[in-house]
Amino acid sequence: MGKILIVYHSQQYGDTKILAEAFMEGAKDGGAQIEMFNTNEHRITFQEFMDADGVAIGTPDYYSYVAGTIKTFFDDIWLWDRAGEQVKGKPAALFFTHGKGGRGREPFETFARRYFELVGETVDSFRPTTEEILHACRNLGKTLAEKVR
Repeated sequence: MGKILIVYHSQQYGDTKILAEAFMEGAKDGGAQIEMFNTNEHRITFQEFMDADGVAIGTPDYYSYVAGTIKTFFDDIWLWDRAGEQVKGKPAALFFTHGKGGRGREPFETFARRYFELVGETVDSFRPTTEEILHACRNLGKTLAEKVR
């Protein structure tokens, strides 16, 4: 059984948390063990990151960019990499929410490609979250779970 770390930022509306929970359902259905953290409440440690076989990352689009705490997560990975730790190559899946535009997708995917092997298409949710989007998140979670098995 593979372990997936779900790292997301959610606060004002809770939309990104809703996607993270749907992703978790799919990943559990796919047989993965899950650890889920809202970066608004918890900063991911090196050990938590290294203990995971795969990572799912979710962010709202803030000003056509990732949430600050998600950027901090990527900065931490960069620092661990610079220190010589073997942080590159984990399979990862991405999901994000936005009110309109969704231009934060490009920097989000650019950061992720630097360190991860992306699995599936990024799930993009415009408010309000639909059942179709939740289904896409569940499927992506199952896909990542199969990858880390």
